[in-house]
Amino acid sequence: MSLPTTEQLQCWENNEEIKIFREYLRIPSVHPDIDYDECISFLRRQATTLNLPMEVYEVNPKKPVVIITWQGTDPSATSIILNSHMDVVPVYPEHWTHPPFSAHLDGEGRLHARGAQDMKCVGVQYLGAIRALKREGVRLKRTLHVLFVPDEETGGVLGMKDFVRTERFRELNCGFALDEGDVAEDECLRVFYGERIKRRVYFHISGTPGHGSLLLKDTAGEKARKLIDKLMDLRSSEARKLADNPELTEGDITTVNLTMMQGGVQSDVVPPEMMICFDIRATPNRSVAEFESQLEAWCEESGGGIQIDYGDKDPVVEPTKLDGSNPFWGPFRDALSDTNLKVTTEIMSGNTDILFVRELGIPAFGFSPIYNTQLLYHDHNEYLHAEVFLKGIDIYRKVIKAVAYA
Repeated sequence: MSLPTTEQLQCWENNEEIKIFREYLRIPSVHPDIDYDECISFLRRQATTLNLPMEVYEVNPKKPVVIITWQGTDPSATSIILNSHMDVVPVYPEHWTHPPFSAHLDGEGRLHARGAQDMKCVGVQYLGAIRALKREGVRLKRTLHVLFVPDEETGGVLGMKDFVRTERFRELNCGFALDEGDVAEDECLRVFYGERIKRRVYFHISGTPGHGSLLLKDTAGEKARKLIDKLMDLRSSEARKLADNPELTEGDITTVNLTMMQGGVQSDVVPPEMMICFDIRATPNRSVAEFESQLEAWCEESGGGIQIDYGDKDPVVEPTKLDGSNPFWGPFRDALSDTNLKVTTEIMSGNTDILFVRELGIPAFGFSPIYNTQLLYHDHNEYLHAEVFLKGIDIYRKVIKAVAYA
């Protein structure tokens, strides 16, 4: 983007939507041990200015879900959920050019803060889009529920995962949902219709213990080496697949990363057990059950005596349909075609709270209208350009209007 003029910077400085965004960014709702009270107070003020009712539902102690509702003209129609999370990941202030909760607007028009991309922008853009639609005198057919949920950055277990199992969520009568997507570094908006399946796999490997001076058979280390080789070979083959097929994205392959190794108490003692952990994100384009069977077979081929612990397994969820069986896809796609930006559909490489909504069979997309922006999720110096932020409000205005009449 070209450098803005002084007048343009002043215009952004005084823009009401940007002021609201910066106020939200300055709330340090950062892990660990978040107090969400300040977020709730901020959102209550926003609901009041929009003349919309707001409810705070405490799904778990100190884990509030905020629900701001815009009633539609047809209460019998299923509703639209616009979801975002209030929490942000930790920061290392010494690595930031500007304080991470200052919402500093620099001379290039960039707003610097933790949450600028992930994902306080989206929650505020929802509200800005509703404000614009209400100014136009629009009445939507479907009811909108704008959700602000806790603890997505720690897996959503005490937030959205538990909330979707409640009677209160069922009462929302959701027919379609939107949640965060990802940043595009070009002018191509990315729509995520599915997510990879997360498997954090802990292999507990038993073997022959003894003195470190002996060449013992079937030690835990020997088995671990064989197993690691198999998983690293898979990693290499998936990397080659991605490199050799430009049309594929990371969501189309399975990623494998060795993240933990534990075992032993003394350098001259061969331990009876070792543990290795792999973070595996499996593409939904392959049977996850078959993949897990393959892991079991590799454990036997590596010498046996290996127990697999998956911890808290994510559910296997079918991607949202991109055809006529999904009545929201056409209107959503057509609304984006009116933005003068390119659009691509992908499987998301990571996981978000929308997984738990999609698990219920509700069609849902991950979508953040962030383009021409360096991806800085969870990184130092996270920012969002003021122009991109304001354009995102207009994009959501088009999208919300389209899907709420589907």
